[in-house]
Amino acid sequence: MTASLTGLGPILETPPTWPEGLTPEVLAAIELPTPFLAGDLRMVADRFQRFARALPRVRAHYAVKCNSAPEILRTASAQGAGFEVASIGELRMLQAVGVDPADVLYSNTVKPAAHIAQAAEAGLWRFAADSEGELHKIARVAPGSAVYIRIRVDDSGSVFPLSRKFGAEAHHARALLQEAKRLGLQPYGLTFHVGSQCAATSAWRQAIASAGRIMRNLQQDGIRLEMLDLGGGFPARYGDAVPSIEQIGDVIESALDELLPYEPLLIVAEPGRHMVAETAVMVASVLGREERAGEEWLYLDVGAYNGLMETQQTVGQWRFPLWSSRADHGVVEQVPYTVTGPSCDSSDTMFYGAPLPVTMSEGDRVFIASAGAYTLSYASSFNGFPPPATYFIER
Repeated sequence: MTASLTGLGPILETPPTWPEGLTPEVLAAIELPTPFLAGDLRMVADRFQRFARALPRVRAHYAVKCNSAPEILRTASAQGAGFEVASIGELRMLQAVGVDPADVLYSNTVKPAAHIAQAAEAGLWRFAADSEGELHKIARVAPGSAVYIRIRVDDSGSVFPLSRKFGAEAHHARALLQEAKRLGLQPYGLTFHVGSQCAATSAWRQAIASAGRIMRNLQQDGIRLEMLDLGGGFPARYGDAVPSIEQIGDVIESALDELLPYEPLLIVAEPGRHMVAETAVMVASVLGREERAGEEWLYLDVGAYNGLMETQQTVGQWRFPLWSSRADHGVVEQVPYTVTGPSCDSSDTMFYGAPLPVTMSEGDRVFIASAGAYTLSYASSFNGFPPPATYFIER
């Protein structure tokens, strides 16, 4: 759904790091029931364009799991992006907005056999793997497919490491591609993931170096790969500074020049969070304010289980930028609040020591920025509280 807002005058002081199209003054003028997520598709398009300028040799394959709103998928497609999926359900979402499955990567390394078969039948032909069992499964239900092997790399510079669950060691990756060839599959490429919200630019250089060594060894086996997939991990701005996409692009571009034995025909990446996090703001209402054991508590109508699950995964340390609808925000004293959700679960608490105006009260609204990624895709209707509605702003 799209909300169109025009003719708004200044209502509130704008925080210095707030997204231009979703300032508190714009959000305060939206008279819709909360909670809701307000997104700006022009910002999404700009993200894809900026990514392409920073990484001219790398084609973005948007990670559908991050935010699968049809409007986001259509915008990504209009910007020339490919896509990455983790299930047949995500592929069906793409088909519903007109995306050709042949332009989709299936990067989940352990997949239901039925999903592989259905994806192949739809026209998807490239599948990730990191084990012999998965190669045999693909060969059985989607014979002749192209496979790319996920390698384990250092992801210690990220907020959400992934290497425990995914990725083959370098020597194993070489053996897997040899096995793929023996099984009649096409040994197509390598992929890695430096971990979600990675703040260490060196992580991409180290991972590309590892991929380059494997490619060099595979040449001795008579295998020349066609694709290198740089995975995801490209960070978005929350409460802490992160490298810009231009800084990351400089590191990646020089690593591609210096560390690969040859340049594959296709170099891709799977950005998700970087493309959409900063393009949306969650809008919630204060249900109540209480003092408990000397702490000021704010109860919101959105919580971890219906939109802010990443705050649970980081035990309240995920620093979403916060603002309020109060006209005295930025004028009166701010005090630390414990900010919790609407459910009857004490662990449904998102923020600790969050600075907001001392005057906060029932009915005020709280604006949670950088909320476009992994919010709605995680959201449930736990305790009967539904996920927030989504609206897109026309500027």
